[in-house]
Amino acid sequence: MSTLEVQGLGHDFGGLRALDDVTLDVPPGERLAILGPNGAGKTTLFNAITGLLRPARGRIRLHGEDVTRLGPHARAQRGLGRTFQITTLFPDLSVLDSVLLAVQGADPARFALLRPQTAFPHLRARALALLTEWGLAERRNVTTRLLSYGEQRQVELILALAAGSRVLLLDEPTAGLSPAETAQVAATIRRLPRDLTVLFIEHDMDVALDLADRVLVLHQGRVLAGGTPDEIRKDPRVAEIYLGTPHA
Repeated sequence: MSTLEVQGLGHDFGGLRALDDVTLDVPPGERLAILGPNGAGKTTLFNAITGLLRPARGRIRLHGEDVTRLGPHARAQRGLGRTFQITTLFPDLSVLDSVLLAVQGADPARFALLRPQTAFPHLRARALALLTEWGLAERRNVTTRLLSYGEQRQVELILALAAGSRVLLLDEPTAGLSPAETAQVAATIRRLPRDLTVLFIEHDMDVALDLADRVLVLHQGRVLAGGTPDEIRKDPRVAEIYLGTPHA
């Protein structure tokens, strides 16, 4: 069974066709890169998959279940997570408190509103274990707004893992990062467990092709090309839209 299926997805913004008959099938554990120039429909596709946008046409299935009409919270409960182009952390919380919130949100303890967090030591243990595993334990007491942008991106990935995501959508995870930070975030993505399915939008083609098992290229809302990183490197249609190189 596929982890995620998108069939004939379409959506219009007024007279602009943002998505036009987009179909994709993602098996468990795959790393799928979504490439395309600005305005290709990449973020619109992510918004439709996560429920922030209700598509005009088509179907979305998650683990075999039709989730096309479900809201974002219902899809999150079914293991669908996402990060955004701009970081969405609580700026005045510490790193540890941020991860604790995510851990508690995926635990039955989230319903215990009248008991202090200290009544659930397993939550803190889980949060500390995640920070240790991903190399941020020493930064646990730092307020998130004081982290470097690359560290903030890493925290967002940890939050998605803490929430129990089984399918994770990353919207330009290296946008705005220095080369060193880009390498650090790419290394974090590379280390994500293989029981986690990852789709990511990335403008840096070198990063995308290095991380991806398979690549889907969108252009003007439609699927232009799909294949392995090597196949995409050699595809003249992709060269044309990125570099302006004409193809036969």
